[in-house]
Amino acid sequence: MAPLDAGRSPGLTPAARVFVAGGDTLPGAALLDLLPAEGFTNLVGVGPDEPELTDALAVNSFFALEKPEYVFLVGGPSGGIGLNRARPADLMLANLQVATNVLDAAHRHGVRKLLYLASSCAYPREAPQPLEPASLGTGPLEPTSAAYATAKLAGAVLCDAYRRQYGAQFITAFPANPFGPGDDFGADSGHVIPALIRRAHEAAENGDRALSVWGSGAARREFLFSRDLASACLFALKHYDGDAPLNLGGGTVLSIAEVAHAVANVVGFRGRLAFDTSKPDGAALKALDSSVLLGMGWQPATRFHDAVHETYHWFLHHEAAEGVSRERTTV
Repeated sequence: MAPLDAGRSPGLTPAARVFVAGGDTLPGAALLDLLPAEGFTNLVGVGPDEPELTDALAVNSFFALEKPEYVFLVGGPSGGIGLNRARPADLMLANLQVATNVLDAAHRHGVRKLLYLASSCAYPREAPQPLEPASLGTGPLEPTSAAYATAKLAGAVLCDAYRRQYGAQFITAFPANPFGPGDDFGADSGHVIPALIRRAHEAAENGDRALSVWGSGAARREFLFSRDLASACLFALKHYDGDAPLNLGGGTVLSIAEVAHAVANVVGFRGRLAFDTSKPDGAALKALDSSVLLGMGWQPATRFHDAVHETYHWFLHHEAAEGVSRERTTV
């Protein structure tokens, strides 16, 4: 669906009170970097001031006190295939709590506009490619991430319900697979690029002859650098008012094998890639039809190789020595 008349949404000015719900997630951290650089001077709920999003009372009290006018709802834990298989109930419950708590508080306390960041894994496994919002809810989900995906889809449906019942300016966006500085680099819990960065780095450090890669390497994904995702979120909040969800893509579509070769090249691993076919591939292809967003004039700004290089540079300076692994939001 084409965007509605922009006059429906009040202008987002640099002095507006803006809340990034989920500032400790990958897209949240990127937004907190981007917004001040774009001149926004009135961010609320940053760092220790952000309420625990799974606590309904804390969230409601925060909205009552701080009265944010615009909200980016990007919170909720997530991870790669390994984490989704190990902790589906935890992931689903926390994401349901985050969505219901923040959306209800935003409605109750008069937020002028909210963007809810869902997840592309909420599209049906067998949906036609590239993925279009019209396919949502038309078939079974990918089993390896079904619990998490169901929670993210429920958040999108709840946004639509608030629009229809109350006229709330809540919009939903489905991003391509994000990666970037501050990601979860856990070898088993992280998404494909940060997990491969850690494995490739450790393999190079240890002088290993082979780097293990989950799956056959044939599955293909669309990737978007986290800074570009933040830019797309801000663009959508400013310019999109449609009832239909909006895909945030336009990034690079690569096979997992191509990604693994690119990561190995950036890291400097010179051994062979060993594809572990005992591990699942997930969906064969996941790419987004982002023609509405691109037609409005937004474009990603970062080349894939440059984005991987910057992500690895961050890893070297922040996590390589400590071996820290944190859960981050994917989508």
